[in-house]
Amino acid sequence: MSKPIVTITPNPALDVWLTTSKFTAGPKLRTNRPRFDPGGGGINVSRVLHRLEGETLALYAAGGRRGDEVADGLEREGVRAERCTIEDDTREDISVCETESGDVLRFVTPGSELRHDEVDAFLAMLVPAIDGASMAVGSGSLPEGAVEYFWSKVAARCRNANVPLVLDSSDAIEPALEEGVFCFRENRDAINGLVGHEIGWPEETAEWAADQVASGKAEIVIVTEGAEGALLVTGDAKFLQHPPDVEPRSAIGAGDSFVAGFCLTLSRKQSLEDALRSAVATAAATLLTQGTELCRKEDVERLLLELRELRRL
Repeated sequence: MSKPIVTITPNPALDVWLTTSKFTAGPKLRTNRPRFDPGGGGINVSRVLHRLEGETLALYAAGGRRGDEVADGLEREGVRAERCTIEDDTREDISVCETESGDVLRFVTPGSELRHDEVDAFLAMLVPAIDGASMAVGSGSLPEGAVEYFWSKVAARCRNANVPLVLDSSDAIEPALEEGVFCFRENRDAINGLVGHEIGWPEETAEWAADQVASGKAEIVIVTEGAEGALLVTGDAKFLQHPPDVEPRSAIGAGDSFVAGFCLTLSRKQSLEDALRSAVATAAATLLTQGTELCRKEDVERLLLELRELRRL
């Protein structure tokens, strides 16, 4: 068995997908039968890794009835997982698609609140889980109780275990970056928020990313910008990959799929250029599926062949 990629999800969700013919305020809106999927950043990464025949272990903190449904969903899909059971109920995120227009309303509810002892218990699970792992992925939002220091603790434990950490979150990332991570992934809007003003694409963004690498915060910085592509920056290279032309049906989980494609390719000892191309193709494949379904392996393989040439900045 190959070494697994361990994903870390402190704030998972039970994702609910509904469709209705038209959004109208007032009357009852009849929907299809709801689709329920386990969700949240790292959980989606593990789901995609499993679909692409990669080895993965999903660590997550979940409680209550919805936490049980997340666990059941992972088991049905065959995703290897370990749950830190908490007292608070796991959140439920609801997406409703208007079939006449294709527009989607996404309702993201507050996450569970983790007590200090639950945070400690979750972090304690990490050390044995990453022993022998090829990579760790910290992904998604942070719940109350874990905001200030959680990712920095994860970064320190991964460094001590000599396991590369890919961080894909917008919450409390600065302490983690001060610890230093292997790779940091963020979208351009969030980067603009961090900087405090809009930075140009792609050259200015690439320079910002290069500064983060030079300061030792990450060996690799990736910035994504939807249809404009994805930038990957290291100490001696800057790459830009545009996505293939697809007709999107749903963007839910596309960023998580990007991370899964990137990590799986790197774990198979392929180049950074190949990893970036795989990441972009995997994200595009998820755009083709409806709701919370995520990508299909055959779509990833087909879209990988349709990518434009990688550009070096």
